[in-house]
Amino acid sequence: MSRKPATRKSARNERPEAQSAGRKEVRQGVQWVTVDEDNEGQRVDNFLLAQLRGVPKSIIYRVVRKGEVRVNKGRVKPDTRLKSGDQVRIPPVTRKEKPAQAEPGSRVQGVMEAAVVFENDQMLVVNKPSGIAVHGGSGLSFGLIEVLRSARPEARFLELVHRLDRDTSGLVMVAKKRSALRFLQDELRQKRIRKHYHALVAGHWSDSVGRVDVPLLRYEMPNGERRVKVDEAGKSSLTVYRCLERYEGYSLVEASPITGRTHQIRVHCAWAGHPIAGDDKYMDDVSLKAFRTIGGQRLMLHARALEFALPVSGEAMRLEAPYDDAFNDVLKKLEARNRNR
Repeated sequence: MSRKPATRKSARNERPEAQSAGRKEVRQGVQWVTVDEDNEGQRVDNFLLAQLRGVPKSIIYRVVRKGEVRVNKGRVKPDTRLKSGDQVRIPPVTRKEKPAQAEPGSRVQGVMEAAVVFENDQMLVVNKPSGIAVHGGSGLSFGLIEVLRSARPEARFLELVHRLDRDTSGLVMVAKKRSALRFLQDELRQKRIRKHYHALVAGHWSDSVGRVDVPLLRYEMPNGERRVKVDEAGKSSLTVYRCLERYEGYSLVEASPITGRTHQIRVHCAWAGHPIAGDDKYMDDVSLKAFRTIGGQRLMLHARALEFALPVSGEAMRLEAPYDDAFNDVLKKLEARNRNR
């Protein structure tokens, strides 16, 4: 059953007041917002951050401290928890108007909608294509989440539950309600959601390598690029592996990360002596060139399956996502090599 979004009353005139570094400043009047069931239990400061996007945190905490934010006409603290039906007074604030950004076109919107493999009232799961970031930033106008929001202008809440690297394809969960986001992120923290990736790696993976348990440390290259390496000063990291198929010069493995560190599977594979094919960050140049000669064009890492419980119902789910054409084409060439040996 769909619920009405948080209602706003007495939202007085929003008017441009000044021009600052090419961006207009907009004065927003007093608002009265009714808290809905989906926002029950949320802290006041987090509620305000969501309601006043673009307003600096320092201003939000200042108006709370000064008593200008009221809940049911009473003063509150930043960590006060809200209840469904609460009336929140949001005082007048000035925010900078967001500059116009490139909108995802209808074609890319269609591609992303076609990639949805599961959806209910609480969430959806997308088989993200390789080469598309999960969100905009770092020079990108938009990513998966911005495309979905553009394709679904009526959706009042769409947020990523977790992330995938830009060049990794496969399953990504998106929450359609704040309560679903809280539930799924807590399930991730409790390690109750299982992720299974398929990776084509260089060399013949030994059955004796069933797990890689080495700490990972993030660091920055001289050019500002972020990388990850095995280092005792890093965070504990564990990936469980099993070999699915062996080809001439390559192996297809299933990697199931128990922890969720940046680039974890990629670095663990490289540390084990089997970098992921097409990995221009952690594969040596000679191996990368050899992979290109057989027609490899992408990072051969795919988030193949998810095992999780649905928000609200608790129903156990297992979803699988097929490989894309580029991934399949490489495997077919390697299978043909095996037959011709």
